[in-house]
Amino acid sequence: MATARLIEPLGRRLKPAVEGAAEELARVLPRLALEARQVSAHVALGIHGRRRAGPGETFWQFRPFTSGEPADRIDWRRSARDDRLYVREREWETASTYWIWMDCSPSMGFVSSLSQTPKRDRAIVLGLAMADLLVRGGERVGLLGLTTPLITRNIVQRLAQSLVAGGPALEADFPAGAIPGPRDRVLLFGDFIIESAAFRSGLGVLTSRGASGVAVQVRDPVESLFPFSGETEFIDPEGGQRWTVGDAEAVKAQYRQRLDAHEAALRAATTASGWSFLGHRTDQSAATGLLAMAMVLQYGTGAAQGRA
Repeated sequence: MATARLIEPLGRRLKPAVEGAAEELARVLPRLALEARQVSAHVALGIHGRRRAGPGETFWQFRPFTSGEPADRIDWRRSARDDRLYVREREWETASTYWIWMDCSPSMGFVSSLSQTPKRDRAIVLGLAMADLLVRGGERVGLLGLTTPLITRNIVQRLAQSLVAGGPALEADFPAGAIPGPRDRVLLFGDFIIESAAFRSGLGVLTSRGASGVAVQVRDPVESLFPFSGETEFIDPEGGQRWTVGDAEAVKAQYRQRLDAHEAALRAATTASGWSFLGHRTDQSAATGLLAMAMVLQYGTGAAQGRA
């Protein structure tokens, strides 16, 4: 039998005084930051550079010449060894800007006995680990609406400190007030328990100048499996409303139907915006989720099959 509880939202524990923020940083983020660095280091072992074609001086690979390309791109020495024409590609050396947002709203405090890891903690670990991984690859990373883009070896610590200072902004269900640049990429980590219309509208704002990105939906396994039976009381973490049912098993099919419909709407919204969508459960390892994200950023959604 699964049990569940709510941890107090991060933003609500923050006090206006400096000691309140310092207390929260000392209690929560050092452990999560350490885990993020460990996860990033583990995944980085299997990733070697950005490996993208583009302007630069470092040789990457030869590829077949495509009809319509300028003839001055042909590498005649390599082509002379074969009956085909080849182009010498160089590795991309221009840093990109990535913006990360981690949902710390009340619903992210949910944790069940099937996981032991609150959704909020996993979102923070994934976000900080991805920031570390991106900086290792020479990219600039910032917290959406909280920091400027940074490229520094202590990126995890810098972002963790800025996260604590976020205050009430941490309780937002979706990032607001910040519009990324036209070639920027945005990485969202949250449960996205909001109306699909609000999600779609929020993506529209983020992409209004041409930015693209990835939305990672973080769920507790209980939210997917719904392993409840008998008389059960459900509590809304956002508003505090309570709902008691005599037989939870009787509403499981209806719950699953609405959950699947909501996820389908989120996926459709991301696809329409030119984004990718991934699902991640907190009973899976953070390294698995990070690797799936890295594959999506490098090769597209199909590489991770939409599941982190």
